[in-house]
This record gives sequence, structure tokens and C-alpha cells, in this order.
Amino acid sequence: MLSILADMSTTMRALNAGLTMEGVTMYLFWLSTVAMGAGALYFWLQRKTVPMQYQTAVTVAGIICAVAAFHYWRMAGIYLEGVASLFNADGTRVVGATIKQFPTAYRYIDWLITVPLLVMEFPLLLNLGKKGSELFKGLVFWSFVMLITAWVAEESPTGSQQWWTWYVVSCGAWLYIVYMLFTKVTEAMAAAPSSIQASLKTMRLFVLIGWVIYPIGFLMALGGTNGESWREVCYNVADVINKVFFGLVCYQGVKALGEKA
Repeated sequence: MLSILADMSTTMRALNAGLTMEGVTMYLFWLSTVAMGAGALYFWLQRKTVPMQYQTAVTVAGIICAVAAFHYWRMAGIYLEGVASLFNADGTRVVGATIKQFPTAYRYIDWLITVPLLVMEFPLLLNLGKKGSELFKGLVFWSFVMLITAWVAEESPTGSQQWWTWYVVSCGAWLYIVYMLFTKVTEAMAAAPSSIQASLKTMRLFVLIGWVIYPIGFLMALGGTNGESWREVCYNVADVINKVFFGLVCYQGVKALGEKA
């Protein structure tokens, strides 16, 4: 009971943030949590409505959203505590107070699970079986390189040479993933049904254009505490787009294929 009351007190203090930068960021964490949870439930409920050979792809889309929903719930709690620390018990803002801790570690743990699953959707939709193992391994490997080097950069002193070096390496790994999608995936797409081809083309754009938000958001840390809050906003919006909507495009392609059958 005391724990519940303490949580309520923390939430009430945090709500004093209103529509400030910190308040909007906090609300986006909550919105993203609900969006990811709803996406997971939707994909799992729709799994049986697609042809059997593509059910794994829809299941994976649900797993991606479910894992993200859990981590967003945890990140929302961490950020909530940070916002609450900005205010006194009477709701007045503590002079000069700033958020000291951002849920960076949870975010990268989430990405280390969900991003490899996201790129796995390409070979799963292509339905290549053992023939797609090389593509699968390549996409997963470079996604880990991208994320691990980004995390090293994140933990380095902001703006330092080490920070910039690992940031550039991470961006290079992302660009190589894009290269693979527009070469090897393009070649494999030729034999795929038209609805699958349409989905794959759109999904590639998520990686090419939708993922641009992440390196841009990363650079916002150069703006100090306010910049870090803007970074969280960018990451939250990008995650919903690149997980829920990415999954919807994947589902749309296999669903259309089932309706034609």
C-alpha cells in the first residue's frame, strides 16, 4: 500500500510538468508503451488470418512490439521519476533542477533484441528457407555492429573524439544494412508475389528513411539536458513508426496474398 501511495505521489509531482519539454516527453513514453502493447496484441490476434508460411513473420512483428512495450513501460517509469525530481511536494519547480538520468541502457537493451528481429522480417517474407541463411546472418550481424557501436558512443563523453568515432562507425553499419536491402533483397524479391514485393519495398524505406531519425536524435545530446529530452522524443516517435507501422506493412503484404489465394 505504501509503495502504491509513493508511486501516486511521484506521478502527481511529475504531472506538474504539464506541456513543458519534460512533460511532453513523459506523455510520449506513455503513449509509446500503449501503442507497442496494442501492436503486439493485434499482430498475435491476426496471425491465423495469413497463409501458414508467413505466420512466423506476423508472430515476430508481435514479439517486436511486445518486447518494446515492456521496455517502454520500464523507461517511462525511469523518466517519470526524473520529471518528479524537478518539483517540490507543493508542485513548485526546484530552481535549477534538471533531469540527471535518462533510460539509455533500457533503450539499447530493447534495440539489441528488437532491431535484429526487424531485419529478420526481410528473409522471413522472402520465404527463402536455407537459401536465405546468408542474407539473414548478414543483416543480423550488421544490426548488432550498428547497435553496439552506437551504445559505446552513447556511453562516451558527449562530443569527444571517441563519441564521434563510434557514432560514425554505427552510421556506416546502418548504411551497409541499407546497401544489403537494396541489392541482395532486391535480387531475391524478383520471384516473390506482387503483394510481398510491395511490402518489402515499403519496409526498405522504413530502414532507409525512418531510421534516419536515430542518428539525428543522437546528435541532439550536444544540446545539453534539453537536447537529451528532444532526443528521447525523436527516439519514441521513431520506435512507434519503425515497429508498429513496419509490422503493419509486413502484415498487409501477407494478408493481401491470402485474400488472393
